[in-house]
Amino acid sequence: MRPSRLGRLPSNSPVATPGVILVAHGSRDPRAAAATTALASAVAAAHPSWAVHASYLDHAGPRPLDVLRRLSRSGCRQAVVVPLLLTAAYHGKVDIPAVLDEAASLDLDVALTDVLGPVSDLLVDGLVRRLPSTELDAVVLAAAGTRDAAARTTVADAADALGARLGLPSAVAYASAAPPTAGEAVRSLPGRVGVASYFLAPGLLYDKAVESALEAGAVAVAPPLTDAPEVVSLIEGRVRAALNVGLLAA
Repeated sequence: MRPSRLGRLPSNSPVATPGVILVAHGSRDPRAAAATTALASAVAAAHPSWAVHASYLDHAGPRPLDVLRRLSRSGCRQAVVVPLLLTAAYHGKVDIPAVLDEAASLDLDVALTDVLGPVSDLLVDGLVRRLPSTELDAVVLAAAGTRDAAARTTVADAADALGARLGLPSAVAYASAAPPTAGEAVRSLPGRVGVASYFLAPGLLYDKAVESALEAGAVAVAPPLTDAPEVVSLIEGRVRAALNVGLLAA
């Protein structure tokens, strides 16, 4: 998927030390910030020529606009904002574009990429990587949940793609905002059911999905995607496309 061209960087912008701002939702749970920091560190390790920063829309800090302001004051002249979101729901459609609107007065060219979803081969690879190596008869893809019907469709597509990859019956589940729960999805499938995690970081909703699934008899529950190499590769592709250049130095 190509990045959105909101705030696209000029093709003649210098590419030395671009700022890369990863924007997570944020949580009161310190595990969520630790997961986002781990992902930012993995991206930075893969691309030392990028100035990679973690930021958060809520709860934890820093906020993305604060990071953009600091980059501008430091002399950075181009930045790429990457939403750490798996669906294009409210935060991706409203909250993060609003940050770019506020950053318009900065002496900084800013590009906004698409979210990391919907489903792709890389995302499915990451989901499979995180699944425990347990013999399964079926799989549930558990996600946070959203009231956005179009976004839920993309999660259901991801569940179908995961089932097809594994050659297993599959179902989708949500921790909030929409049915079914993880437990309901587990009970709807036969045999030994495992649960894949359509979460980038742990937190209240992830824990809720895990508890519901285990109570219903799930034999395995995957940890969040966090800093899986496939997520790093997705971010890499988004940033490279936004910078509108060829391969950058690793």
